[in-house]
Amino acid sequence: MVIYEHLPVYKASYDLTLQLFHVIKKFPKEFKYTLGEQIKKDSLMLISSIYKANVMKERRKELLQECRAYLESNKVLLRISKDLHIFPLDKFIFLSQSIEVISKQLTAREKSVN
Repeated sequence: MVIYEHLPVYKASYDLTLQLFHVIKKFPKEFKYTLGEQIKKDSLMLISSIYKANVMKERRKELLQECRAYLESNKVLLRISKDLHIFPLDKFIFLSQSIEVISKQLTAREKSVN
């Protein structure tokens, strides 16, 4: 079994989560406990699902789809945050690129399962 901490998709998701936590720290109070908390929750669930997909081989395909759902949710929530001008465009671009990298890695893992 591959140790999940060494998986590129896990590392990228972990780094994204850290970045999101730093960004959300600066959210206005109006959005920090609604939009910000949902983004943090989805990020943590993404990491958890990646771990589960690595150890639960019989449910791997389902769990990878779950990972993709959490990632897409974060993508939408970040877009809403950007459109509400909660954080700058350059931060949005950086986070979007990180999400794209993770999405490609999840796609590759899904293909390897099939």
